Amino acid sequence: MVTKVPMTVSGIEKLRDELQRLKQVDRPKIINAIAEARAHGDLKENAEYHAAREQQSFIEGRIMEIESKLAGAHVIDVTLLENMGRVVFGATVTLIHGKTRQTVMYQIVGEDESDIACNKISIISPLARALVGKYEGDKVAITTADGMIEYEITEVAYI
Repeated sequence: MVTKVPMTVSGIEKLRDELQRLKQVDRPKIINAIAEARAHGDLKENAEYHAAREQQSFIEGRIMEIESKLAGAHVIDVTLLENMGRVVFGATVTLIHGKTRQTVMYQIVGEDESDIACNKISIISPLARALVGKYEGDKVAITTADGMIEYEITEVAYI
């Protein structure tokens, strides 16, 4: 049985784009590199051949991994939901840090989509788990290595 994993629309599109690139660009390119390396003769001493085979193995493994993720994806499009100010998977949440009063904004996404540099946090992260189910105006506290941090939810957007 395949376990369904939540994923945003943009997350599923990125995976599909990567799969298409791997199958239509990278795989043919590596097949040609292997054929070219074979043409150079003795395969035991041929570093180009071994490197190309290693790359092929990586590409085939990644293709299988992506296909598995796509098969188990449960796509959630928050733009189709009525925004009642509640934090849900896929929502973009604006927070104010309790002590510093600094404003931060995060989108709650699936595990494979998380990217802190793009302000996308995984649904399984402590902050996301504390936020889900809360509403605009609510305060949440999470325990970190630096101690307890409190945030106030100032906006919940379904974008």
